[in-house]
Amino acid sequence: MFGLVPFAPSNELMREGSLFNRLWDAFDTPFTSTSNLGFKVDVKDNGTAYELTADLPGLKKEDITLSYENNYLTLSAQREENNDQQDSEGNYIRRERSYGQMSRSFYISGIDKEKATAEFKDGVLKVQLPKLQEQAATTHQIPISCAE
Repeated sequence: MFGLVPFAPSNELMREGSLFNRLWDAFDTPFTSTSNLGFKVDVKDNGTAYELTADLPGLKKEDITLSYENNYLTLSAQREENNDQQDSEGNYIRRERSYGQMSRSFYISGIDKEKATAEFKDGVLKVQLPKLQEQAATTHQIPISCAE
């Protein structure tokens, strides 16, 4: 009879500190996350503005691009990392490079893009998107003439 065999955590590959786990941890970054969602973003409506908070650990401000076009807020991040190790004679002992790029877009209409602000601190990007002030509906009477 065919049966399902559960994956046991006592498997050799899953042992703490195993080569598999160390390799997996090296690749598990915001750009290669198994969730396929990339970096985590929260969007909150606080009444007068939208507040966006994005977790971007390990990035610098220069690695992040934020734009608003056609009612879409687009947040892009890019990382390029070199890890060169050389001996005393300048020969490479180990040379590793990694590169990743991620982008998320959100449809957010009715914001005052001229008053939008963003701050990046300790790996967290906070964006304030003030809503446009609703203007009171003005009515204008159009005179009707009588054609005889």
